[in-house]
Amino acid sequence: MKDHRSEYRLEKMCITLQVSRSGYYKWLSAKPSPQELHKAAVKERIRYHFADHKMRYGSPKITRLLHQEGYTVTERTVSVYMRQMKLRS
Repeated sequence: MKDHRSEYRLEKMCITLQVSRSGYYKWLSAKPSPQELHKAAVKERIRYHFADHKMRYGSPKITRLLHQEGYTVTERTVSVYMRQMKLRS
């Protein structure tokens, strides 16, 4: 909706997409949750370690490196994030 504000009226888009105007404005001004911020930080560190070790480290070794940095994350979570970011060792 945000991308098409210049083309269509907001009321028309809200009716078409069955979204309340107040809900749209609440979403527009929402800040990221602590969980989203943590996830973004972990993904950034995964990307860094993956590139720093010549794209050879998989989720077990990256998990160990993250634990050394103080992140509490499981190997499975690192594996899922790497798959989402299309990083393959």
